[in-house]
This record gives sequence, structure tokens and C-alpha cells, in this order.
Amino acid sequence: MTVLHGPALNDAFNRACGNYDRLTALSPGYHRQLASAAALLGPAGATPRRILDLGCGTGASTLAVTTADPGAVVTAADASAGMLEHARAKPWPPRVEFVEARAEDLGRPPVQGPYDAVLAAYLLRNTADPDHVLDRIRQVLRPGGPLVVHDYTLRGRTVDRVLWNALCWGIVIPLGTVGAGGPRLYRHLRRSVLGFDTAHALAARIERAGFTDVRVHPATGWQAGVVHTLTAVRPPEHP
Repeated sequence: MTVLHGPALNDAFNRACGNYDRLTALSPGYHRQLASAAALLGPAGATPRRILDLGCGTGASTLAVTTADPGAVVTAADASAGMLEHARAKPWPPRVEFVEARAEDLGRPPVQGPYDAVLAAYLLRNTADPDHVLDRIRQVLRPGGPLVVHDYTLRGRTVDRVLWNALCWGIVIPLGTVGAGGPRLYRHLRRSVLGFDTAHALAARIERAGFTDVRVHPATGWQAGVVHTLTAVRPPEHP
């Protein structure tokens, strides 16, 4: 099963970025689920937190972060220049900065950290080496800081694969053929989810990367088998 990575995936996002917001707006629960994921980053502190929104796309996850913690200093990073162009065109508070950066380059400017919390939505399955990316996230996250991973991840049952295929072929891919970009990105979406970890396999991957308190939070309702949010913590450093 072939999926896109690197420059090929960036090109697909750049071509489809003009229609991306319209399609996500049609996705049931998309923005509500992002809001729930951002809330799991934890409460605002006495001083503004530095939060990394990794793989921010056109800014839907960034909006969720700034809504959950209005005082946060947010670095919103993405590898797609086209997606970032659409994100930057929206109104944002002055504490939000959008930067072009690959997840693999965490630890170097402009995403060197340290960050108090990290949200990675719809990201890990789109990277060529998710274990490396998780290692980089752990290094830029302060000890004790939370990581929230949100994505289309299957529960692992046959019925979940059937539901995902039905959603993609019946709704996502046909809608993706309208406008610039064509269906390439959305066919990749289907394949990338089917070929990536189940939710609990992803939890095990995050734990192997050195995180603790890893928990799986399924979406509610009929999407419980295909959308999950995972929470974890970089363990405190000991003397």
C-alpha cells in the first residue's frame, strides 16, 4: 500500500490547500474533536505557556489551541507552504506565529523549543519515520509537559476498516475531486490510515519513544472506531 511522504506529500497539500477548509467543514465532528483534543493539553498556567501546534495545516488545530488557552504563546508549524499561506490569512492574536518547518527538524530554528505542551494533529501517519518524529517531540517538550496526538486511527476491527473505506469512497474522495488538487491527497488519506497503526499500536509506539501516562481517548458516537486522541507526558527528569 503506497502512501505519500516528503516532497510528494507537500505537493499534494499545496495543490489541495484552497479547498481544504471547505472539506474539513463538511467532516462531521472535525472541529469539535480538535477542540476536545486541544483541551487535553491542560489548563492555562499562571504565566503564558509555550505551545507547539505541529502539523498545523490551515490553522484549524491552531484555533482549537488558542481557544483552549487564549494566553498561550503558540508556534504553529507545517511543512506545506500552501497550507501556511491560508493559515496566515486568517485573524490571529499576536502571540501566534506560523512557521514553515518539517516535524523531522524539531530542535532547530524555528522550532527549537522548549515547549510546555505539544499538539500533533493528523501528523504522525504522514511522516516517513514517526519514531524519529516522536523522539524529536520528546526532546523539545519540557519535562512533565503533555503531548496530545489526534488523528484518524482505527480501533482494529474489521467493521472499522469497512466504515473507513465507506467514508472515503462515498464522501471524502468524491468531494476531493472538486476544485484544484484533485483526489490525490484524499486517496493518500485513505491509504495512510489503513496502513498505519491502530490506536493501541500507536499508544505503544508513543510509550516506546519514552513517554509515560499514555492514554487512548476514542471519539464519541459512530466515529469511535476511526478517530482517536492519545495523551502522554514527557517524564520529569530525575537527578
